Amino acid sequence: MRCKAAAAMGLKAGGAGKLRLPSVVAAVARSRMMKLWVLRATTTVLLWTCLVQLTAVGETWGPRVLMGWPSCRTARLAMTGPVAEKAVLPPRRVYRNNGYLMVSCNGGLNQMRAAICDMVAIARHLNVTLIVPELDKTSFWNDPSEFQDIFDVEHFITSLRGEVRILRELPPRMKQRVEVGMFHSMPPISWSDISYYHNQILPLIQKHKVLHLNRTDARLANNGLPLDIQKLRCRVNYASLKFTPQIEELGRQVIRILRKNGPFLVLHLRYEMDMLAFSGCTEGCTREEADELTRMRYAYPWWKEKVIDSYVKRKDGFCPLTPEEIALVLRALEIDRSMQIYIAAGEIYGGKRRMASLTSAYPNVVRKETLLEPSDLRFFQNHSSQMAALDYLVSLESDIFVPTYDGNMAKVVEGHRRYIFHLVIALLCK
Repeated sequence: MRCKAAAAMGLKAGGAGKLRLPSVVAAVARSRMMKLWVLRATTTVLLWTCLVQLTAVGETWGPRVLMGWPSCRTARLAMTGPVAEKAVLPPRRVYRNNGYLMVSCNGGLNQMRAAICDMVAIARHLNVTLIVPELDKTSFWNDPSEFQDIFDVEHFITSLRGEVRILRELPPRMKQRVEVGMFHSMPPISWSDISYYHNQILPLIQKHKVLHLNRTDARLANNGLPLDIQKLRCRVNYASLKFTPQIEELGRQVIRILRKNGPFLVLHLRYEMDMLAFSGCTEGCTREEADELTRMRYAYPWWKEKVIDSYVKRKDGFCPLTPEEIALVLRALEIDRSMQIYIAAGEIYGGKRRMASLTSAYPNVVRKETLLEPSDLRFFQNHSSQMAALDYLVSLESDIFVPTYDGNMAKVVEGHRRYIFHLVIALLCK
């Protein structure tokens, strides 16, 4: 309208004169530039006002917005899954190192487990550096597993850093000494108290720098020890000796399968060939089986007891219950016939013939081999200690645990279950 009005005025003013078009065009251009400048100024003021307002409330809303907004890093984390928080490690214990202790464990899984607890306590008391223990690979079980194949070695080292220094292997300089034979190797005396290690073993470590204990079974007394040593043994056994994630996950899988079908009883049926051969217990065996067990006992020179009277051994209470006897025991305890009975053991000597009474009384007898697919156990085959680790985990979670022999597994599992029970009670009473 203003353009039209200006044009009309120009016509009137110019009436008889000449029309001034350049002046009109310039006026229109100036008007448009003024509009644009005002629009830009207004927009700038509005933006600054918004920015000031956001800054004023930034402390309240800013963190929430920023945390919720997906950055490149959070996007990558979302794709890879949640990241576990790093565990808080105990502070390192600082002490003057008196030397290095190497140990070679002997026996089955639970015998070696108890020995490792002893060796950690000894290393702590002597202020030495412990090298990650070597597991038995040459005995009847013939299991090639290394420590890290069964136990979480990183957790073992870090969880005990507040007590003792543990290394995966000797430092290079000490390793060279061992390679040229500049170390001392010996079996410690069985059932020794801590003073024996302080008075006899420590001087050897200080002299040779590296000491190798080549036998570890029952080399530290159970009783009459300082309370701090007993506490450390328990801590190693129940907190530091964790199985590998692969073993623990498979153990949880077995437990889930059992739980799906109701309560279950774990029967540690210690009736394998090695147990009968080394104990000399042949009750219920045929003459051929008894002879086979005797030959096996003589085939292992490290087993000192060769001539064994099975009748006397059994009469004195040193033989495991047979499968037939444990069936009677479970019935006497009024264990429900429908109860799942999980066999925590290796191959039962005598096979189906010896298991007939038990499976007749309790038809729901299962084993890890019957609960899992063969593919689940393919990496555990011919690794008896890893298979025993699975049985250990299932035993801890069972509704009832029944051992047929007062051996290493019976003692360790019973102690672990008591520990868990007291831990739960302590948490509930807080």
